Amino acid sequence: MTIEMIIKLCLALLFGLLIGIDRQIKQKQLGIRPCMVISIASCLVTIVSVEAFGKFGGPTHPNMDPMRLAAQIVSGVGFIGAGVILRRSNEVISGLTSAALIWSASALGITVGAGFYLEAACAVILLMSAVNFIPYLIKTLGLPTLNRHEISIKIVVESNYRMTELIKMIERRGQNEKSKKEEYKIRHLKIKDIDDNRQLINMVLSVPEDQYTTEIYYYIKKIDHVLSVEIENL
Repeated sequence: MTIEMIIKLCLALLFGLLIGIDRQIKQKQLGIRPCMVISIASCLVTIVSVEAFGKFGGPTHPNMDPMRLAAQIVSGVGFIGAGVILRRSNEVISGLTSAALIWSASALGITVGAGFYLEAACAVILLMSAVNFIPYLIKTLGLPTLNRHEISIKIVVESNYRMTELIKMIERRGQNEKSKKEEYKIRHLKIKDIDDNRQLINMVLSVPEDQYTTEIYYYIKKIDHVLSVEIENL
C-alpha cells in the first residue's frame, strides 16, 4: 500500500507538471509551481479520505463520517489562500503559488492529524521539490519558452505618430536573424492620453529570464520621443 501511495503522489506531481508546462508556454498566470502543488495536495487529501474510511469508519462506526471535518478545514483555509492572491492594476495576478501552498499546508495537517505520517512525509518532499528543485531543473535545461519572466513598464511619450514603431522596436529588442528566442512579447498593453498632449503606455512584457531590467530600462529610455520610463519586476 505504501508503494501504491507513493506512485499516486508522484503521478499527481507529473500530471500537474505537464499542465503547468502548458500554461507556462502560453504565458498564463497559473504556472508550473501552483499546478504541481495543487495536484499533489488534492491527491493527498483523496488518499487520506479513502484510507480514513477504512480506519475510522465502516461497520464498526456506521454513523461516523471521518472526513466531514477535514472537508470543512480545506474549504475554510481556501479563503485564507485567496487573501494572498493579488490582482494588480496592470492585470497581472500574483500570489498563486503562496495560496496553493497555504491550501496544501492544511492538507498536510489533516493527514498528520489522521495518523498517516508516511503519506504526509512523502507529500512534503514532493511539495518542496515542486516549488524549488523542479523549476530550478527546468531553468537549468535552458528551455527558452519556459525561462521567461514578466515586467511591468510605464512609458511617457511626447505626442507623435510613430507610437506603433516604438512598440515594434520594444518587441524586436534582442532578436537576431537566426533566432527569436530573445524576442520580447507584449502580454498586456494600455495607452491613454495625459496632460500636455502626452501619452502614457502601460505594458506587461515577457522577457528572457537572464535579461537584466536595467538593460531594458536604458534601451527604452534612448528611443526617440520617450520622456520617462518606469519598470517593475513582477
